[in-house]
Amino acid sequence: YFCLTYEIMFGDLQTINANSVSFSAPRKDNVSFRLQPVPQRFSVRCAAKKETVEKVCDIVKSQLALADDTVVSGSSTFADLGADSLDTVEIVMGLEEAFGISVEESSAQTIATVEDAANLIDSLVGL
Repeated sequence: YFCLTYEIMFGDLQTINANSVSFSAPRKDNVSFRLQPVPQRFSVRCAAKKETVEKVCDIVKSQLALADDTVVSGSSTFADLGADSLDTVEIVMGLEEAFGISVEESSAQTIATVEDAANLIDSLVGL
């Protein structure tokens, strides 16, 4: 998907989201163009708040019953910490309870790291 913003006569601003867009100018000597969707090449992510990352780290350590000396950081993956798919579901349920949020299944499936979880939580809490 892409977002196209263009300015038309008298400064009106239109923004549209679509899969395919065609635009032609009213006069023949003006340029016309057609936009086609392209695969996503990059994504922009905002870093989660430090407090959120720390709280997620604590919840993950608790859910996985990790030793106190186990280092869990934003870049820690659940798999590297020994979590299987059931553990991951339990982590998400613990996060939902701790933060008072509801995580859609499709969003939960994208969580692989503590930072992923913290970013999702911050985006849901900010709504």
